Amino acid sequence: MTVLLPSWLVRVAVAGVWLYEGLWCKLLGGDPNQLTVVMQVPKWGPKVGKPFLMTLGVVEVSLGLWALSGLRPFACAVAQTALLVTLNANGLLWSRKHIHDPAGMVVKNFAFLVLGWVAASFPEGW
Repeated sequence: MTVLLPSWLVRVAVAGVWLYEGLWCKLLGGDPNQLTVVMQVPKWGPKVGKPFLMTLGVVEVSLGLWALSGLRPFACAVAQTALLVTLNANGLLWSRKHIHDPAGMVVKNFAFLVLGWVAASFPEGW
């Protein structure tokens, strides 16, 4: 038996994560540990950590809206993957001690990216 979820539900799930991370955690400061993580990058963190985090929040909200729209889903999944892999790699490299559960972060983000690629498998606009 094959059960297919409606594409809008998959897109809402993906968008919800990006909107939560970007709007709540970064732009509204709902997760102060994220600034702590960013501030650990040598030379750059203390100088541009807060503006970087705000910019990242805007990018994440934008990705959420893009994912929700269903437009160019393959390109959206590529962008999500590139950003998330970059963020995870840098977080592990520079701030591992400030990440509560590094292995859990990787596993959860892998599952999230799989969901993003499932959303990309639907035809555009579905």
